[in-house]
Amino acid sequence: MKKALLALLVLALLVASGYAWYRGQDADDGPLVLYGNVDVREVSLGFRQSGRVARLSVEEGDRVSAGQLLAELDDEPFQHAVAAARAQVAQAEAALARLEAGSRAQEIEQAREAQRQAAAVFASRELAYRRQRELSASGATSQQALDSARYALDEARAQWAAARATLSLLEEGARQEDIDAARAQLDLARAEAAQADTALADTRLIAPSDGVVLTRVVEPGTVVQAGTAVVSLALRDPVYVRAYVSEARLGEVPPGTEVTVTTDSSPRAYAGQVGFVSPRAEFTPKTVQTEALRTELVYRLRIRVPDADDQLLQGMPVTIRLGRP
Repeated sequence: MKKALLALLVLALLVASGYAWYRGQDADDGPLVLYGNVDVREVSLGFRQSGRVARLSVEEGDRVSAGQLLAELDDEPFQHAVAAARAQVAQAEAALARLEAGSRAQEIEQAREAQRQAAAVFASRELAYRRQRELSASGATSQQALDSARYALDEARAQWAAARATLSLLEEGARQEDIDAARAQLDLARAEAAQADTALADTRLIAPSDGVVLTRVVEPGTVVQAGTAVVSLALRDPVYVRAYVSEARLGEVPPGTEVTVTTDSSPRAYAGQVGFVSPRAEFTPKTVQTEALRTELVYRLRIRVPDADDQLLQGMPVTIRLGRP
């Protein structure tokens, strides 16, 4: 009796094993069906500058286009900064132009006249000193008078030398070092003006691409720091689906493979195309695990769906089959 029961048990195990093998073969050899989710693609947008939020131009659920204005900061302080920076540029340009142009003809002529006058004074005092020296030799004048004439001559000589140096500087113009320094100052002023222009432009928050407004994080009047999230945006174009395929079936879905994407909530079938196959194996994420794949290594696929509509929502589970709809 025991032998009969044991034989029946062995037979039952063989039948069960054969059935499981048959099911596995059927699953591996049948049409490929994948399961995945629509990728969640959202971005938190904020200003690169600190300030007070003046306006928000969108509401939650609004569709926006790339380049559309979403929000603005109070730009009055930034306008003042731009005006000040441009004034600094004008000042630096004028200083450089003055150095590069050199002295005016009237200034040079004035310096020449001053040099001639200094030369004439020197000649006059030199003559007076010689007379005093001759008189001193004959005892006709005092030593004090001779010393005074000599001091006056030395003073005239120094003034004549200073006049000649001034004329030479005016004729030669500014030193190259001074011109280079003025040019560097102008470059700095222009860089600061560009920075002020950029800061002013950053008071406008622009949509980076088409999408749907998910959240208005702040309201007008809020003072925000640079980088604080103001609006969160769900990106719609393009729509990507993330799916996973086992190594045994990986060869059936090379990049460029056309697929059909369906959902449980809509009868529509969407045309898609495999755009990326991960080169690294991983365990199937829990969100798309089936009982057969819980311990199996799989490869991630990214499928582009160019004709997606409002029924294909981010995070939604989908089914993928080979071929076009």
